[in-house]
Order: sequence, then structure tokens, then C-alpha cells
Amino acid sequence: MDENQELNNETNEYNESAGDTITKVTGMYKDWFLDYASYVILERAVPAIEDGFKPVQRRIMHSLKELDDGRYNKVANIVGHTMQYHPHGDASIGDAMVQIGQKDLLIDTQGNWGNILTGDGAAAPRYIEARLSKFALEVVYSPKITDWQLSYDGRKREPINLPVKFPLLLAQGGEGIAVGLSTKILPHNFLELIDASIKHLKGKTFTIYPDFPTAGIMDVANYNDGLRGGKVRVRAKISQYDKNTLVINEIPFGTNTSSLIDSILKANDKGKIKIKKIEDNTAAEVEILIHLPAGLSPDKTIDALYAFTACESSISPLGCIIEDNKPLFIGVSEMLRRSTDNTVELLKSELEIQLEELEEQWHFASLERIFIENRIYRNIEEEETWEGVISAIDEGLKPFITHLKRAVTEEDIVRLTEIRIKRISKFDIDKAQQRIDALEDDIAKVKYHLDHLIDFAIEYFTNLKKTYGVGRERKTEIRVFDDIEATKVVIRNTKLYVNREEGFVGTSLKKDEYVCDCSDIDDVIVFTKEGKMMVSKVDAKTFVGKNIIHVAVFKKKDKRTTYNLIYKDGKGGPSYIKRFAVTSITRDREYDLGQGKSGTDILYFSANPNGEAEVVTIFLRQSGSVKKLKWDIDFADILIKGRQSKGNLVTKYAVKRIELKEKGVSTLRPRKIWFDETVQRLNVDGRGELLGEFKGEDRLLVITQKGLLKTIIPELTTHFDNDMIVLEKWNPDKPISAIYYEGEKQRYYVKRFIVENENKEEYFISEHPDTKLEIVSTDWRPMAEVIFTKQRGKDQKENLELNMEEFISVKGIKAMGNQLTADKIRTVNLLESLPYDEPEEIEEEEAYLDDEQNENGNSSDDSQTSLF
Repeated sequence: MDENQELNNETNEYNESAGDTITKVTGMYKDWFLDYASYVILERAVPAIEDGFKPVQRRIMHSLKELDDGRYNKVANIVGHTMQYHPHGDASIGDAMVQIGQKDLLIDTQGNWGNILTGDGAAAPRYIEARLSKFALEVVYSPKITDWQLSYDGRKREPINLPVKFPLLLAQGGEGIAVGLSTKILPHNFLELIDASIKHLKGKTFTIYPDFPTAGIMDVANYNDGLRGGKVRVRAKISQYDKNTLVINEIPFGTNTSSLIDSILKANDKGKIKIKKIEDNTAAEVEILIHLPAGLSPDKTIDALYAFTACESSISPLGCIIEDNKPLFIGVSEMLRRSTDNTVELLKSELEIQLEELEEQWHFASLERIFIENRIYRNIEEEETWEGVISAIDEGLKPFITHLKRAVTEEDIVRLTEIRIKRISKFDIDKAQQRIDALEDDIAKVKYHLDHLIDFAIEYFTNLKKTYGVGRERKTEIRVFDDIEATKVVIRNTKLYVNREEGFVGTSLKKDEYVCDCSDIDDVIVFTKEGKMMVSKVDAKTFVGKNIIHVAVFKKKDKRTTYNLIYKDGKGGPSYIKRFAVTSITRDREYDLGQGKSGTDILYFSANPNGEAEVVTIFLRQSGSVKKLKWDIDFADILIKGRQSKGNLVTKYAVKRIELKEKGVSTLRPRKIWFDETVQRLNVDGRGELLGEFKGEDRLLVITQKGLLKTIIPELTTHFDNDMIVLEKWNPDKPISAIYYEGEKQRYYVKRFIVENENKEEYFISEHPDTKLEIVSTDWRPMAEVIFTKQRGKDQKENLELNMEEFISVKGIKAMGNQLTADKIRTVNLLESLPYDEPEEIEEEEAYLDDEQNENGNSSDDSQTSLF
């Protein structure tokens, strides 16, 4: 019993039990659906490896060729013509044609064809025009080697596959959803595909990666050659426009400015990010301005945009193609190899046809010369029948055809009879021989190409690159991305408020004092005037203790945030000073900052993110036994201990008030910071190049190729420009030396300067479009080599070794500098700098405290000696 009969019986049994009548559909399921699935896979959704086209695309290209006369055609006309071959509606044809046109490779477009950057659609087909590009005419068509089939209605012929001599599928990409499978082949770079094809022909290995028309940044670490399971991460290119503005100049593939802005607005509405407004100035190029509220970190906002919006997305490629009418899953490298090999075969077929045509031309040219030169045409004067004419010519040719490459046929003789008398009368033997010789040269050349087919194919690809590769350089930057932890950038998703007097903190106290932005997964640390400390999870409203003096988001394992404290120990008790860090706690437990006595009062408190130690002034109340009512205390003299330590005695007398006299600097050990060039980020984990040890006031020096200079605080969230050429710990005393070409003066200049304003970002060369920074050095005594251009009629000028320290003194950053030379310079190179003993920094070791100190400290070491 077959499965259909078995299903039939089961259906009948069910019908009898249910009392219903159901029509059998087994044949439909078994045959019709399989036919439909095969049709969708082969005829609609998946491109063929041979030419890289889906059927609708192939039919559009065929119609364009049939209509081609060098002028533009209305797209509506092209769509109508294509309907002779494509058995579907005009809308599907028009949409497919717009997609081809927007890829700017095969179709030369005119009119509004939409914008892939903004997502705007194309105008109606009756308003836009198209014609084949020169590239398409050269690469896609070759009727003599094309295999043909009847169209769906049998009235026309259409190509089975177009003879495409280029890896077109990889250049354009392809995407489709069929029945039971799908395909997603990402577009690749035109020039890189040609280079890879040449490498394959030479037997070398190659690697190709996607390149998107929307540009952006891409991480291909898990590309997996475009096979199933691979992944490509794409990002928008975001940079800082000014202090409170970010700018997006390139967007990720698969998005447009409209969808990108929508995702940013949604993230803002959900509280994931905080923005003031967005401006979309996109036209020919993307420009989205994101205005930030004052005081918001641009670098952290960039990370949040990547974490919570479409500014970063993940694309999963799936390499599925049709080969021999079957779906096949292969990687992009194998696609390129097969396409390149197919191109070689197509070139061979074209050469063989060309050779055959040239040999035919040579044969008839030689036959014509024999016919005319030997006056064989006179032999037919006496013949009265057609057969006699043919026979007479054939007999007349026989003595002269020994050097021909094939036998003379009747068709050849008929062609000879069609030669006009005028041509015979003006026949020039020398010109005829020259034409035969030229044909022989062409035949030899084609045979040479056939014998050296791989070299010919390499030359073919090289010519394609030279002719059509201008302006097709890579748009998408390849970079390894750093992983962004959402918990670190989500802190901006809600606002934290505090009611200090009543002792409440939370996100719902909107009528009370705003503290900071936070996330619903953060912890909050709170200090009260009574000397209590508590850490609690962010909530709508939480009671933590009355008279709050400090509240902030708590960072776990934070060894650098230091709390400076002066407190009165109990009612009428003495005052103590202490410094401590809070690295770990039990949530919702109340801790004592003093000794737990009733009446404890906080007289002075500060929270310092980098262990800063300020100087304060103590004022005592007037008392008969106290002579000194005012003095200063430097927190730098106090060791950082645990929260439970009692501290050092300040005074046993009543304190009237404490005032801040001088802001402090960090007393923690300098923090080692590295720069990981792979992800272009700073870190403290030892990845990349060590930049140095940084104290609280230390800064980084950043110089770009455009001559932009700035000093920045080394925050780990900092983003760096792609054209950065100097990144190092800034020494304010060390001069910066530069050689640059001044565009307006058209001369080379040398300058040395000191950074005058550490908080200002400025150019140290002019912003003239022709100005170019040649070299920049932060060494104390840099040396440079100047190589001059050789001039006609003059001896080559010797290279110049330049001691920049001796050439020019240190001047201001705005100074133009001294002219280097009036001669033309070919290049300038940095040489090894002269030796210099850099002055050592004198530091008091005891002033720096180890940030690895135990939080609990050692109360037995607390000094109770008065500080005055």
C-alpha cells in the first residue's frame, strides 16, 4: 500500500467517525506544492552562479540590450518590453530594475531613481529613463556564445544565462526568500573582486570581504566566508561634531537615514539614551546631527547609540546559488573561483569564434585575390547555364588553391560571382595582400591568446580594473569592534532624585532634587549627616535615612573613588579626619562612618573619583581656653584606610565651620593605561601599547594628520579619529616639532611650539585645502631628512639632514615657523632623534597610596594626635 492510499484510508476512517465528507488533497500536497517550491527557488528568488542574475533581472538586461541604441529609454517602455519574457506583473519588473539601477554598475540612469541613503523611492517608471552602461555592454553580452530558449509563451527567444565575464553576483550581492530556503549574498568591492580573480588565476590564495554602498564600519571577524552561521557586524560612522553635538556621516548596510533616526528616537523615548534633538541634513552624502544635552559625555553616548539603536546591527549572510538547476550552498570564495573559471571558458569560446571568423575572412580574401588577379572571372563569359558558371570558376581556381587552409565550397564560388565589376576594376593587389597579412597577424595573435589563455584572462581583468575601476575604491572600513556592555552605557535611561531632608531617593521623586542619570539595574550609595552609609538598588522611592549629604550611583570594586571625611564623634565629642574607599558592601545594610555613637555629626564630606585630596580650613567657636581658632588641614597628609577606621584627631573643641581652601590632586598611584590599536580604544587590562602611568591631572596628547591637536583626560570611553598619528602621554614642557607644506604660500615650513591651552582643541597648521602635514615629532631633539625633486637641466641636489632644534626656536602654536627651502621637495622623512637626557620627575613616594589597600584598614594604627 502506497502512502497516498494509506492517507486515503485514514481520511475515510476519520470521515466515518466524524460524519463529514472531506475531499482528498493528497495529490495537491505531493505534486503541486513541490512544483511551486521548485518554481520559486529556480525561477524567482535565487540567483544563478553562471551570470549572477535572477530570472527577472536577466530578462530586464536582455530587454535593455534589445532596445539599446545608445539613447535613454523610458523605464515604463523597458518594463513593458520585459513583460514579453517575464510572466509576472509590471510592478515586480519595475522594482527589480530600480534595485539594479541603484547599484550603479550595469544601468546608466537618468531621473529620480530614489536614494539608498534616505530610503526615498524612485519616481514612477514613466518619469525615469535608463540605458546600458559601458561596463554592461562589455561584460554582460556576447550573442554568439549565448544559449537560448523559448520565452514562456513560445513567441520569443530569451537567454538561458547571459555570458557575464565578471563576478557580478558578488559585486552586486543578492537576497531572496524562497520556499524552504533563502539566500543573502552581501555585495563586495569591485576592485577587490578583480584582484581576487587575478590571484586565483595565478594560483594564489585570496580573501574577500563585503563592501557596502552605504559605507560605514564593519567587523568581519565571524564572516565565515559568507556561509551559513557567519555574521557581520556593521556600524554607523559617528564622530564628535562639537562639544555637544555628534554627527553620523556613514550608515550601516540595511538601514537608511529615516529608519536610523526612528531607532534613535525610540531609544530616547525608552530612556536608553538622552538627546536634545536630531537634524537630518542628508543629500548626496549622509549628515545626521545629534544634539546632546549640556554635560552629557559624547563618547558614552556614541557607545549607547551602538548598543541601543540601529547604529549597530548584525547581518547573517547565507551563500545559496543555483547551479545546474539545483540550489547549492557555497562560500563567497568558491563563488569567485567558479565565476572566474567560467569567465576563462567564456573568453576561450569568444577567442575560438573570433579565430574561426578571422580564418574565414582570410580564406575568402585569399580566394578573392586569386579570382581577380588571375582573371578567372573571364572563364564564365562563354557559359550559358548557372551550373556551367560554377564549374568554370571551380576549374579556374584549382591550380591556385594549394595554399588555402580548407577546400573551396560552392558557397565560396557563389560569393565570388557576387563581386561587382566596379570592385574588380579597382582591385589593388598590394592592398589586398596587406589585408591578408593583417588577417594573418590577427590570427596569430588570437592563437597566441588561446595558447596562453590564463595570461589573456589576467590581462582582461586588469583592463577592466583600469577602465572601470576609477572611483570604486572600498567604502566600508574594516575594523575589529570592541564589545559594548549595555550595563555600562544604559545609565542614562532614567533620572535619579533625592529628598535630602526626609531621606528618600528614587526615580519617581520628580518634584525633588535631581541627582544624576542612572539605570534601573544600578545601585545607589547614600551618606547622611548622622554618619550613616547605605547602598540600595535603584527604585521608584526608597527610604535610606534623613539628612542626606551625598548620593551617587555606586560602582562595584571601585578602588579609585575616595571619600574625604571630618566628623564629630558623638554629642560633644572630638572631631576626626579620615579618608576611605568603598569597594564592596551588603545591599540595604546601614554602615557607620564614625564609631556609632549617638549624636555623631558629619562636619565635612567630599567624594573624589580619582583620589583627590583637598585643603580645608578649620574654624573653631570662640572659647576662653582656645588661642588658635583657624588653621588648614591637607587631606593629602591622611592615609587612605578602611571605612571602619576611626581616623586622625582634628580637635577636641567645638568646630564652628569648615571651608574648602584649595582643590586637591590625586594621591593614588598613577594608573597604567594602554591603547589597543585593533579596536581603537584605551584600556587598563594590558592590551596593546602602554601609554604610561597617569595621575589625576595627567592628560593624553592627540594629533591628527590634518594638524588638529588636543589634550584630553584619558577616559576609557574615548573615541579616536581614524587619521590620528600621535597618541601619547602629554608632557607640557616638551616641544612639538613639525614640517608642513603651506598651501597658500606654496612653501615648506618648519615650526616648534608648546601647547599653550590644554583645554582647547586647535589646528597648528592652516586649514587651507592644499596645506599638508609632512612630519610631526614629539621628541626633544628630532632629526629629519629632506629629499629634493630632480629638476631638468640641473644636477640632483643632495639630501638635507635637518636638526630641527637648531633650525628654529620654540614659538607659539599659531606661528607659521621658518621657511625650510624654496626648492621643490620630493619627500620628507623622520630620522633617529639626537640623544637627550630627559629631566626626571621628582616625586615623593609616600604621597602616593596604593589603591589595592584593604578596605577595612587597620584601626590600631590610627593616630589620635591633634593636628594643630
